[in-house]
Amino acid sequence: MSFFLPNDRPALMAILNVTPDSFSDGGQFGTPEEAIGRGLALMAEGADLVDVGGESTRPGSQSVALEVELERVMPVVEGLVRAGVPVSIDTSKPDVARAALAAGVQVLNDVTGFRQEAMREVALEFRPAVVAMHMQGIPATMQAAPAYDDVVEEVTSELVQTAHELTARGLEPSQVWLDPGIGFGKSYEHNLLLLRHLSRLVAHGFPVLVGVSRKTFLGRILGGDHPAPVADRFEASLAAQLWCQAAGARIIRCHDVRPARRVIDTWAALAGAP
Repeated sequence: MSFFLPNDRPALMAILNVTPDSFSDGGQFGTPEEAIGRGLALMAEGADLVDVGGESTRPGSQSVALEVELERVMPVVEGLVRAGVPVSIDTSKPDVARAALAAGVQVLNDVTGFRQEAMREVALEFRPAVVAMHMQGIPATMQAAPAYDDVVEEVTSELVQTAHELTARGLEPSQVWLDPGIGFGKSYEHNLLLLRHLSRLVAHGFPVLVGVSRKTFLGRILGGDHPAPVADRFEASLAAQLWCQAAGARIIRCHDVRPARRVIDTWAALAGAP
């Protein structure tokens, strides 16, 4: 089963981390019941789908064992699917992806960009919508010294190549969502360049997903050498979201659903006015 994007406005993907150490909301939902309740609340606030993750990918984070990730995400995924919630699974493990998709998940979000053949095979077996994200390196070391000759060209070409490989094997172009991976193996300047030139990725015709919510580069914009803390990046997150919508992003991944929904709906109303 695949998630279908709305035609008249970006889809809103709400973040639901069931981890103890994610950079913004880690440790907030200690039981499956609490996490399921949070997912339902996010839908009530206006989310189109909920992205469930059981392994932190913040800079410096370490991978967790397969059994731990499955124990974290599967009760939440199953509960949300039973409640009729469109669910995305945020994982880089093929076995977690397979279990979640078998339970009815509609989107497979792979922060490693489908580098693993096993992950591609899972996607081709279940044919969900897929998110191929660009990341230089791995979360544990990706922010140590990210380097590119031309970050916009390199990120765009790598993502588009992945998209063409997946569609050549049977996925529809509308099912392959491309994420430039803001903050994943990118410096402050790299992030700004990717967002300034986001339209170059959009121009290739695949749906583009962007996650800018509460990220470190926003703290740098607001505070320079003394970055604004995570809790003080709200307005900057919405401003960056608007920038991405204007550039043609089709999916917005965020923490603060109610205000993000209002931004999307207001933009859509203005864009559709005669």
